[in-house]
Amino acid sequence: MVLAGCDSGQKNFQSISADTSAITPGYTADGKPISHINTGSATPAQLISYAKTLTGIPYLYGSTDPAKGFDCSGFITYVFNHFHIIVPRRSVDFTNVEHEVNLSQAKTGDLILFTGTDSLDRTVGHMGIVIANTGQSLQFIHSTSGKQYGVTTTPLNSYYMGRYMKTIRIFPQNDK
Repeated sequence: MVLAGCDSGQKNFQSISADTSAITPGYTADGKPISHINTGSATPAQLISYAKTLTGIPYLYGSTDPAKGFDCSGFITYVFNHFHIIVPRRSVDFTNVEHEVNLSQAKTGDLILFTGTDSLDRTVGHMGIVIANTGQSLQFIHSTSGKQYGVTTTPLNSYYMGRYMKTIRIFPQNDK
């Protein structure tokens, strides 16, 4: 199921069905891990603008349904699918996506990957979308099961730095 919808900030959503039964999330139709994401004509600014309209939707593990809530990768999937951009469904599957960039070079629209809540398990388990990197404080939007419990914007603080894994450049225009 591909989810899409919205009406300039209004939280009215509809589901659009698509036959994805032959594709395993995070993998191409021929069974290879997704390593490249085609963003088409979408821009980082459009992506962030849309993502912000989802602020406040509660956290719900395993969900991509805004009427119920999102987990972290469900939020990412929903936002990117709105622009017809195919991404892996699980945060761990973003491990294979190419074009890692240094955290200091992160730009709006890049993805930031973290461990799960156990920072000693160095496996990707959480993620968000970089909103801004002003040189002082990088901020990202994500769906969290933590204190904020839902879609929120968070500064990259010491807690998340302890869980930081990598930053992935998704939009080619961010290389310019």
